[in-house]
Amino acid sequence: MTFTIRDAGAGDWPAIWPFFHKIVAAGDTFTFPLDLGEEEGRGWWLLAAPNRTVVAVDDETGTVLGTAKMNRNQAGNGGHVASASYMTDPAHGGRGIGRALVEHTLEWAREAGYRGMQFNAVVETNTHAVRLYERLGFRIVGTVPEAFHHPTAGYVGLHVMHRPL
Repeated sequence: MTFTIRDAGAGDWPAIWPFFHKIVAAGDTFTFPLDLGEEEGRGWWLLAAPNRTVVAVDDETGTVLGTAKMNRNQAGNGGHVASASYMTDPAHGGRGIGRALVEHTLEWAREAGYRGMQFNAVVETNTHAVRLYERLGFRIVGTVPEAFHHPTAGYVGLHVMHRPL
């Protein structure tokens, strides 16, 4: 399977929403409200410039396989560090889509002049994501103990992860 990463538009939201909703409602990887509605979710995910949201689209079928949003982590004197979030449709996991999305956001951040990328809330039980980020050069710079209420593991830590660009 080959896929292309391109800018997301409002017309992509109907394809993003089903897996976005499923991932958020599961409550095990994102700090979003479990009952986040479709319109509010759209506002949280589809970011306006200079921020950016992209989709990974199957070249053959046009199916949206995953998505990422990227933005500055903080304003003002902290505005030189980027951040990003990723979702891969669980039906298409394990095919390198997440890795490609992370690499894409790192390239965007470099080209935009950011000095680093920081993730503020990586759930420590999300070992697949932690491992991927570490393979791509991120390090855990701290863990906030019991900052996330996981639906089955109880209170677990949230990692802050960073890598220089």
